[in-house]
Amino acid sequence: MNVLEQLMAYYSQNGSYVMYEFYRHFLMSAYGVLFAAIVGIPVGIFIARYRRVSGWVFAVTNVIQTVPALAMLAVLMLVMGLGANTVILSLFLYSLLPIIRNTYTGIVSIEHAYLESGKAMGMTKFQVLRMVELPLALSVIMAGLRTALVIAIGITAIGTFVGAGGLGDMIVRGSNATNGTAIILAGAIPTAVMAVAADLLMAWLERALSPVKKKKRVQPKGAQPAA
Repeated sequence: MNVLEQLMAYYSQNGSYVMYEFYRHFLMSAYGVLFAAIVGIPVGIFIARYRRVSGWVFAVTNVIQTVPALAMLAVLMLVMGLGANTVILSLFLYSLLPIIRNTYTGIVSIEHAYLESGKAMGMTKFQVLRMVELPLALSVIMAGLRTALVIAIGITAIGTFVGAGGLGDMIVRGSNATNGTAIILAGAIPTAVMAVAADLLMAWLERALSPVKKKKRVQPKGAQPAA
């Protein structure tokens, strides 16, 4: 059999196993990004208020981002042991930079006139944040979450080396097997599909939440189109 036939045979015989690992892979990625968003968005808002500390925060997150994924998993494994929690913590650390940076950028790029308008209406600082700043910065924040999720899906595949499971299990099993190209593809293709689907979904949400909407031009009744 050629590789395509072997791949189809593998999916037909192990379909439930592939779906389980796909689901497990996605959950680990989503949890890592979710926890990073819970921490990163408030940190991004804080350093947008106190910009003197932004350099220190970005320095720390940049250093974390430069650590190779396999080295990060090895270090965390010494502390947390084997399992999915080690992968989720590493994804949390890797997701901080894009989320914090985009939150910071979205907040500081808001025009000062909008903030002054909110204050002139008698809004408190929290109300300005909730009703003016966050809605205007939401599409930029979503772009950071989009980047973090796509990166997390790729890193999760390495989690198989610390016993976390996921689609990386099939990729490693295929690389250790003789003529295991079909098994490698059985894990690599769903990983790529997941990353592309997550990117498209987050891009759609980013556009939907953008404060800039294209308004359709409404032509008055009886008006003649321009020649």
